[in-house]
Amino acid sequence: MIVDIRKWKHVFKLDPDRDISDEALDLICQSGTDAIMVGGSTGVTFDNTVDLMARIRQYELPCVLEISSQEAIVPGFDLFFIPVVLNAEDPNWIVGQHHEALKEYGSLLNWDEIIAEGYVILNSEAAAAKLTKARANLDAKDVAAYARMADKLFHMPIVYLEYSGVFGDMELVRRTRQVLENARLFYGGGIDSLAKAQQAAEVADTIVVGNIIYSDLEQALQTVNVNFDRTGR
Repeated sequence: MIVDIRKWKHVFKLDPDRDISDEALDLICQSGTDAIMVGGSTGVTFDNTVDLMARIRQYELPCVLEISSQEAIVPGFDLFFIPVVLNAEDPNWIVGQHHEALKEYGSLLNWDEIIAEGYVILNSEAAAAKLTKARANLDAKDVAAYARMADKLFHMPIVYLEYSGVFGDMELVRRTRQVLENARLFYGGGIDSLAKAQQAAEVADTIVVGNIIYSDLEQALQTVNVNFDRTGR
């Protein structure tokens, strides 16, 4: 399957460590979303990742793995997203884990399937922020600097603003997108209704919907109905 992330407007994110019924997965995968992302901050294993991938693979839509643990690297996804947490105070989440993974798997990788994400975590209470020791109390200038770093210095194709569980500052998101020239801006966090999905879609290139899937599937499915401009930038 040829996958072009620049065409994605809406992505559902599924956590291998959380239960989802076959019926719910069917509705998610046939909702009209552009892709399914698989990943989580804790409890992600090879076994629960390969199980979820096998279930998603019954459907004809892109399926990507966001790698958070070397132990959970599962072949068979269309793409592999590698988060580089730019505002992590633990360098293990900037280069450490990546170095270890490349020592082990570097000669085996198909680099056409690998995409680096310039992650900026903006909710200090999120599990991902605590895990990476992210300096989350950032203003718009801080975030813009990280975005430029990812876009122009490191040439990453994705800048991902992650609020993880809370709905973020849409003005900050808008200002961040304005400084990007090549990278695509992904936004995730607190999208639990069509109205919030619409707000996020107006300031980001791609919105990622995750937690609401597990608490209110009907609201999650409504987020696909956002009025997107599918022509992109």
